[in-house]
Amino acid sequence: MIRLSMLRTVLTALVALLLVGAGTAPSQAARQEDFDAATVEQLAEKITEIMERADIPGVTIGLWIPGRGEYVKSFGVSDTKTGTPMTSDLHMRIGSVTKTFTVEGLLLLVDQGRVGLDDPIATYVAGVPQGDRITLRELAGMRSGLFDYSEDESWMQSLLADPQRIYTPQQLLDYAFAHPLNFPPGTKWEYSNTNLVLLGMVIEKVTGQRLGAYLEQAVYQPLKLSETSFPTTNGIPDPYAQGYTDFTKDESVTAATHWNPSWAWAAGAMISTLDDLHTWVPALADGRLLGPRTQDQRLEFRPVGYPGVSYGLGIMRVDGWIGHNGDLPGYETLAVQLPSQKATLVILINSDINYKGDSLSTMLGRAVTSVVTPDHVFDLPSAAQSGQQTPTPSPWDRTAVRNSQKQSDKTLAAQVGRRA
Repeated sequence: MIRLSMLRTVLTALVALLLVGAGTAPSQAARQEDFDAATVEQLAEKITEIMERADIPGVTIGLWIPGRGEYVKSFGVSDTKTGTPMTSDLHMRIGSVTKTFTVEGLLLLVDQGRVGLDDPIATYVAGVPQGDRITLRELAGMRSGLFDYSEDESWMQSLLADPQRIYTPQQLLDYAFAHPLNFPPGTKWEYSNTNLVLLGMVIEKVTGQRLGAYLEQAVYQPLKLSETSFPTTNGIPDPYAQGYTDFTKDESVTAATHWNPSWAWAAGAMISTLDDLHTWVPALADGRLLGPRTQDQRLEFRPVGYPGVSYGLGIMRVDGWIGHNGDLPGYETLAVQLPSQKATLVILINSDINYKGDSLSTMLGRAVTSVVTPDHVFDLPSAAQSGQQTPTPSPWDRTAVRNSQKQSDKTLAAQVGRRA
């Protein structure tokens, strides 16, 4: 009589043979895609420790390293009121990761010969201070000298007073242009959301399309980014994670999920998911939508004032990791690749509340990369988080939109991708 256990063994073997015959990888191949148990344990320990220490509601992390493994896991909750668990399919606002898409859209027009990176912005947008001297390249590389509208005190107060306010791109520029340039164009690096608003306007002027419609046609559709969008309202597609912020008049914590993102527009309004960003980051890094010369120009990283940190055209590099981080009320994102290992890391967080001046995405990025790529740790320098910087004395940080008294706490983490 055949024992039940033996029958199961035989059936399992037959199923495996059928799978191989059908060209489907058996379970052994699937197991080879997982990181080793020790690495998985280390990652879980570090992530949960940071979440507890920083009181982070929920996190989704995706890590893919060819030949070593995959790690996709969600922690915590997507909604603190209901206790609904965080899951990896949820839509999140991605803040300044939007910049990588906007600049991609511009570079596609460069490839088509419709714009030139060394064209002055005055060719496309009137009324820009020193617009005949500021080039599209300087805007994309954060070297224009234009004042960041999101550091304007009256803008901050208007957003605090009404998070549902709808801003037009021109209104955002009006806040910026009320201030003189911070330095002559091209002479320094300084993060400014104003730059990306202008590039969004260039795209609309040249294509005759709304920015979101153009990006969908030129970027989302070719890469099959079906869950990525450029919202024109305060809505967010289902399913989504609630996002929590303390950017309030009394610094109390509130849900910012349905705040209107028009203030961030081409600099930070987009929505995406883990799977779509997993597709986008390698495409951003290898330039698969762009011509080689254009991608080479994008990846001409120049120093920003800190060892190991540099910035190209709408893309940053931190100890070898390239991509962008992002932050706007309620959410933080990190979307980067380490080209030397083809390692892709995406972190989505449903909070933007700092922990002792440290950004949540940097804390988690540092923890994950210290485990899996110890020779290349994503860590924006602590000096940049002290409010001191040379040669740019006013680094941009997510805290800039909280109130003017907190300006000294701004960090480089924000300069290369925070708020938006």
